Amino acid sequence: MPERTLDDWLSWMEAHHPRQIELGLDRLKAVAARLPLRIDKPVITIAGTNGKGSCVAFLEAVLTETGYRVGAYSSPHLLRYNERVRIDGAPVDDAALCAAFAAVERALGDVSLTYFEFGTLAALWLFQRAPLDVLVLEVGLGGRLDAVNLLDADVAVLTTIDLDHQDWLGNDREAIGREKAGIFRPGRPAVCIDPDPPRSVIDCARACGAAWLPLGEAFSLTRTENRWSWHGDGLPYPAWYLDMPLPQLPLPSAAAALAALHCLPLALDQAAVRRALARARLPGRFQRFERGGIEIILDVAHNPQAACYLARNLAGLPPRRTHALFALMADKDLDGVIRPLREHIGQWWLGDLPGNARALPAQALEQHLRTLDIDAVRRGATVAETFEAALAALAPGDRLVVFGSFFTVADALTRIDAERALYREAGD
Repeated sequence: MPERTLDDWLSWMEAHHPRQIELGLDRLKAVAARLPLRIDKPVITIAGTNGKGSCVAFLEAVLTETGYRVGAYSSPHLLRYNERVRIDGAPVDDAALCAAFAAVERALGDVSLTYFEFGTLAALWLFQRAPLDVLVLEVGLGGRLDAVNLLDADVAVLTTIDLDHQDWLGNDREAIGREKAGIFRPGRPAVCIDPDPPRSVIDCARACGAAWLPLGEAFSLTRTENRWSWHGDGLPYPAWYLDMPLPQLPLPSAAAALAALHCLPLALDQAAVRRALARARLPGRFQRFERGGIEIILDVAHNPQAACYLARNLAGLPPRRTHALFALMADKDLDGVIRPLREHIGQWWLGDLPGNARALPAQALEQHLRTLDIDAVRRGATVAETFEAALAALAPGDRLVVFGSFFTVADALTRIDAERALYREAGD
């Protein structure tokens, strides 16, 4: 029987467990014990509604720039599964992933795992075998019962708390915060950058005996028009970074990354940290391209908080005639995503995400936009085809914003990747 390819493994993983999501750690712990899985490197775990991926990107950049070997795990991916598992900033190859998946399968016994659980154990199996200095792990959903929480975090980072995944995490910020604070551990740092964290988060930190390190108390940031400074006076290893250029990714995530790093006994060079923060990038997070004089912005904003952040970024750009290509999952807060962006968008383009059962059909999305008195709507077939149709209709000097989900951005990015010579990636 031929060995499975990576695509074979991913198809098998999708069908292996009867549910796409099943929170809980008992099944995972049983398989981890049989692998066996023993991690003896410092672990930084990041949870939150928005900003997790950016925080991971900053941590990876700083650690690699300062000479540390880092294993990073994040989700979801945009183009290739390999993006989820990285060593020293580079995705692991197909052969390594296949070997890890085979090891996990051998340890299953009579247990079945979800796609995410299977992938998490495979990533940790690879990290255990690599000569790494630090692990950086992004929570997939929630925190308390997420597969990443299998490991005890040496430093837990909580980004922002907003309404998302309510079917799994609860219907208000207090309930959601309580789930995300489940990554805190007794006696270990709990970094938080939410400017107004739910009371449940603070209560969880105190109840478990974590070292509560919130923004504004343990560390702080200040910003001018083009520069920013960071002070970590209340951290285990205090430091100050003054008069730095603004990063390409969200500033709060950079502040969180610095706070997490200064909770560990790491030797960090100021110049290297500054270089790393300035160069950190993350595909699909206000990622900008240019094609024939048309500005293209890709952003995975899919909840109200992320939509507000996208709106603020758009407001800071020079004015242009702005179009949007929009597709969203059916379980998201549709009005909450549209509301902050409608004043920035003159023309809406809609398309379907074929094969995605969770996606809201473009026809239903069009009907909803019209109930909000948004009539400048054009609907195509698929997101990928509508992306090309929109670009053909736009003129030099126009702007196209592609947003609404990872799947929406991935379809546009796939087209850009296939025609890379026509596009120029833009930056400040």
